[in-house]
Amino acid sequence: MSSIRALIVDDEEPGRINLRFALQDHPDWQIVAECASVATAREVLEQQAVDVIFLDIQMPRETGLALARSLSLSLTTATTPPLIIFVTAFNAHAIEAFELHALDYLLKPFDDQRLTQALERAAAMLKLRQQASYAQALGNYVKAEDEAKNATPAYWQQISVRSIGRIECIQLDDVLWIEAAGNYMQLHLEQSQIQNQSQNPSQHQIQRQVLHRVSLSQLEKHLDPARFMRVHRSAIVRCDQLTQLDVLGDGVYQLVLTNRDKVAVSERYVAEVRRRMHDGLRPA
Repeated sequence: MSSIRALIVDDEEPGRINLRFALQDHPDWQIVAECASVATAREVLEQQAVDVIFLDIQMPRETGLALARSLSLSLTTATTPPLIIFVTAFNAHAIEAFELHALDYLLKPFDDQRLTQALERAAAMLKLRQQASYAQALGNYVKAEDEAKNATPAYWQQISVRSIGRIECIQLDDVLWIEAAGNYMQLHLEQSQIQNQSQNPSQHQIQRQVLHRVSLSQLEKHLDPARFMRVHRSAIVRCDQLTQLDVLGDGVYQLVLTNRDKVAVSERYVAEVRRRMHDGLRPA
């Protein structure tokens, strides 16, 4: 792969200098320009091709979010969007938003290891030509931030999940249930048809499971409670998947879903599960 063309956008000169010196240890990266404002960055982007933007968030006049917004609005299937590595001082909301949308960020002051990780992720995405999926994730992030700013939040219809060298946008209509898995959550998705390549070709079902480094509590705030419900501290299920509630012992409950997965139910959620199941069985 040829050199990766990078643009640094930060209103503070020490921030630009620190990043410039840090990138000198990565010969595959070439800094095409350094900008102290969003307006200057726009001028550079009109004149030069850029692969990755290191973008500070808090800047006077226009914030980094304003540039991200304009880039997401201008993207079409015919364009190749630059990847953005957001650079920010500690801000709990901003960091949570980046993680929820699988976007990369550097938290000031960052160390060499964290920078290397961000660079490797960006290089892998560029190598696999994943800019289109990244553009979709960026658009979802900007939309969510605008809704939060305008106090008109809407429940999500899809989420962005990062895996090695790529970002995948997963429709929530395809998610059957979600469980906690350490520092991750695991999405259990609709089954897909896979053809058996033996002498007698046939179709069999497999169920995808996808890990995302976000907590259940973070995601739950963005899920429509009419479609998803918490049934356990470690599980959220799609309401139309409830089929059977079993009592395994004193205060021990288990939910059986339409795909036959079994999910533990906490006693505090049992009444609501029963209500949802009852309502779901009512004739239209």
